[in-house]
Formats: sequence, structure tokens, C-alpha cells
Amino acid sequence: MIDHRKLGRELELFASDPLAGSGLPLWLPDGAAARHAVEEYLREEERRAGYQHVNSPPLGRRELYLTSGHLPHYADDMFPVMALSADDEFVLRPSACPHHALIYRSRGRSYRELPLRIAELGGMYRAERSGVLGGLSRVRGMWLNDAHVFAPLSLVADEIGLVLRMIGKAHAALGVKPAGFRLSLRGDGPKYVGDGAMWDRAEGILRDVLRDSGRAFAEEPGEAAFYGPKIDIQVVDAGGREMTLSTVQLDFHQPAQFGLSYVDSAGARQVPVMIHRSLVGSMERLFAYLIEVHDGAFPLWYAPRQLQVLPISAAQEDAAREFCRAAIYAGLRAEVVADGSVSSRVRRSAQQRVPYAAIIGPSEAASGEVSLRPRNAPGLAPMPAASALRRLREEADPHDAA
Repeated sequence: MIDHRKLGRELELFASDPLAGSGLPLWLPDGAAARHAVEEYLREEERRAGYQHVNSPPLGRRELYLTSGHLPHYADDMFPVMALSADDEFVLRPSACPHHALIYRSRGRSYRELPLRIAELGGMYRAERSGVLGGLSRVRGMWLNDAHVFAPLSLVADEIGLVLRMIGKAHAALGVKPAGFRLSLRGDGPKYVGDGAMWDRAEGILRDVLRDSGRAFAEEPGEAAFYGPKIDIQVVDAGGREMTLSTVQLDFHQPAQFGLSYVDSAGARQVPVMIHRSLVGSMERLFAYLIEVHDGAFPLWYAPRQLQVLPISAAQEDAAREFCRAAIYAGLRAEVVADGSVSSRVRRSAQQRVPYAAIIGPSEAASGEVSLRPRNAPGLAPMPAASALRRLREEADPHDAA
């Protein structure tokens, strides 16, 4: 069975160290390169969809999480309160929604600004028990592709539809294969805030969006967030375990708790609805899945090393380094590998899951050409260096990958 923990070590993507702590992975250079490529793709897709990016701190005062409802209803999953003094207590945040509510209310809002879409890729912390921690799939410190949309009730269904389309596009580009859609509903018990009417309205909106989209889905009582129902997009890992990767959540509770409002077209003050959404979840859980589903052989656009340039002999090293510099300036992650025989270097490149090797021999160096060899595929005919770079740049554009 493919195991992302084993592959992560072999490919030097991430590591762990007991001195850092369980559930707090260390991203190594190759893993960080792949992750950063995915982060840049997500930010650009969000920008194109009208999102504004923000930054907020990874902790907040205890009162912030009392207001949001996290401490009364989610405390078992949070780290303990840190007291600097009797009246100055802080909590590591489990999610960014309280901070984003504060960003919304930083000034008055008009209906003309809505929907207001704000996004952040930020640190979150969950007090996971040591027995459930594993590689990247269950961690205590994570970086979440998080966003919140503040909208009038009349636009909520359209916004959720937009989010589902964005999720579908991101999944296609990354190579994610959804296993199913789940409508996570309120269950019994004191976990949930608000009244039945609020929940019925929110659950009805999500159910209608899913039905109108033609997607098959299963309803799961008891799987909602404490503040509202959600659509969860499930995936299955290499071990057959199902997990939630992407989510869209509907929240009538926190806007009221934080006193959020906007002025409508008639000049009356209204409370917006808050949509929580993550296109791909946390970077940690996402890469636990991607490492396994691709067996470490990522698509070109987020492969850690996209190109290795292999001179046949020392006489071609200058030409190889010149082509490598051009590739780097063209935005590719490239390196020259000159030690060992060409056959051993090609074999090692494939073992390292590098998508392309560029071989430069005497004839290529003399003519300004390169011979591209795709990963685990026959080599291509020699082509001008500029043509090779253009081909690689086009293939490495993630916005066309879907």
C-alpha cells in the first residue's frame, strides 16, 4: 500500500522531530516548493473569483472565542487558554472565522459591497490526541485554505454554487478524485447553537443547492459544525479511509454574535449571512492525499523539481547551466545534474519523480537545442531551447491544467 509517510521521507518532502512535537510536521525544501506552488494557484483562482486576501494572527483573546462560540462549544478541540495576566488571556485559534468577522466589522458596509469575499491561508491549531496523529493527515498545527463570504440571504445560494464550481476546478487541476458529497446536518445534544428555525433554513438552502446542481449526496445528521450545516466533499486515501477535504458551511450565528450588519437599498440595517469555505482544506491533509494518489509523481505544475538538465559530458556543462538559468528565469524549478553516467542520472531523475529531464549532448550544445525526456516516457526529438521552454511553461500553467 502507498503510504504518504514513507514516500514523504524517501522523497524528502516533510519530516518530524520529537523536539518540535507530535503533529507538527516540518516541511523540507522539496515539500515546501510543491506546497507553495499549490498555494499560489489557489490565491490566483480566488483573486480571479473576486476574493480579497487578508492576514490575521494565529491567536486571539479568550473573549473573541467566547463571542464566536468556540470556547463554549469547541473547547475540547482547542489548546488551553494561555494567561499572560488575570485579565489578558489568549487562545491559539482553531479557525479564522472570528478574525474575519472582525475584519468585516472594521468599518460600515453597504449592500453594494456584498457579497464580500475574503480569503486567507493561515495557521490553525487543534488539540488532537496523540493516538490519532499520523503523518500529514492528522496534525496539531495546520495551514488552512480558508475563506469567508458575507452576503445577503438572497445571494447565498448563488455564492455556494460558485464555491462548488471553484472546488471542482481546483480538484481537477490537482488530481483530486472526490468520493462523494455529504450534507452534514445538526444532530441531538448541546453541541449546536441557535434555534430550530435557523437550522432548518440553513439546511434547506444547502440541500436545494446540491439538488439543483444534480450532485448525488448523502445526509449525515450529527456532522454539522456547532454554528451551522455544511457540504463536505469526501475523498478516500490509499488505505481506504474516507476523510473530508473540501467544505462549504452556512452560518447565521456568528454574524449576529459579532453584531455584523450592512445598510440595504432602503437604508435599513440588515445582518449578512456568513459562508465558510475551503477549496482544498489544509495543506497538510491535502498533501497527505496528493502524495498517495500520485505516488509522489506530482503533475508538472506543482512538482518540487520540474526539470533536471543533464549534460552528457563535462564539455556540455556550460550549455546545460545556460539552459538551466533560462528555465529558472522562465519560472521553472530547474537544476543541473552532472555527476554519474547519463543513464544513471535519467534513472535517478525518474526515481525522484522529476517530470522532465533535458539532455544536452555535443550536437544539442552546438545547435542550441535540448532533448526533453518526460518522466517514464520515451524521449522527444531534439528541439530549440526556446521551444522547449515554451512547451514546459505552457504545461506548467496550473490555471490551464483543469
